[in-house]
Amino acid sequence: MLKIDGLRVNYGGIEAVKDITFEVPEREIVTLIGANGAGKSTTLRAIAGLVKPASGRIHLQAEDITALSPDRIVSKGITLVPEGRRVFPDLTVLENLKIGAYLRKDSLEDDLAWVYDLFPRLKERSWQAAGTLSGGEQQMLAVGRALMSRPKLMMMDEPSLGLAPLVVKGIFDIIKEINRQGVTILLIEQNANMALHTADTAYVLETGRLTMKGTGRELLSNEAVKKAYLG
Repeated sequence: MLKIDGLRVNYGGIEAVKDITFEVPEREIVTLIGANGAGKSTTLRAIAGLVKPASGRIHLQAEDITALSPDRIVSKGITLVPEGRRVFPDLTVLENLKIGAYLRKDSLEDDLAWVYDLFPRLKERSWQAAGTLSGGEQQMLAVGRALMSRPKLMMMDEPSLGLAPLVVKGIFDIIKEINRQGVTILLIEQNANMALHTADTAYVLETGRLTMKGTGRELLSNEAVKKAYLG
């Protein structure tokens, strides 16, 4: 579904992403793991059109989307669940969800029903201000908001950040369920153990370069990965 070819991204004089090439097959969960500052978030931001690559190409289902604006990329079927959730705290849960569908002109009823089926807690709190939700509920809202655009590919930036272990398990169960329902997932996650248990395919990103690829299970059993990321 997604192909990244020779991607380089600079921040000022620093090359944050250094000539990386990888693919995200349709209906898979693919994860990028690595230390803070490895270039994971920058990679997602480049795919989403939020930063412009210095070189390289990004293709979605064989269409070159490298130079498209963020709203055009959303319209093509890619959404980003940002790090830190970034909900609109003064708006209600329902209003936040509707913002996720801002490019759509059709009825939202079926998609709202889908999101509420995935996250019954959001339905219970649909008229509550998003800023009064717990961290886990805000993460559910951020995922639900992304789903409202009917994405082909959903990118997730650190969905477990700051959440209690039991809440993290629930979020990852939902990620797997969304994938089972046909949405391709590109995931970056500091919790490498959880990410590798969830992913079909995994890459290790170190100081802007891809250094390893395998199935999630293969990297879970790799001694170098165990030492560096699994403790």
